[in-house]
Amino acid sequence: MRRNKRKTAEKSDESGLDRQRIDKWLWHARVVRTRGAAASLAMSGHVRVNGQRVLAASRMVQVGDVVLIALDRAVRVLKVLELSERRGSFELARRLYQDLVGSDARSGEDSSGDRSRR
Repeated sequence: MRRNKRKTAEKSDESGLDRQRIDKWLWHARVVRTRGAAASLAMSGHVRVNGQRVLAASRMVQVGDVVLIALDRAVRVLKVLELSERRGSFELARRLYQDLVGSDARSGEDSSGDRSRR
């Protein structure tokens, strides 16, 4: 007799994953060093997904969600671009999200600096 166990991430046909637990995503995206730290961060209330406070590490995220993370000295705003089944290198982790605060601020400064020089 086979039992179908429910996994923490549900699969789609094309991209691999439809949604994933927030603690796994934070760990895979290398926001924190350990999965335990990711679960603690999520349960502490310092993480919001689409403006709603996350109180459980099992909260699911999907592509397109905006994750706000209040860390010790900074607030990060990340848009979920991809989900991953495994934790990989920094380069692979960087593909999982778009940093909305850092990328906008940096691109604005660079482009305005380039224009003033020309």
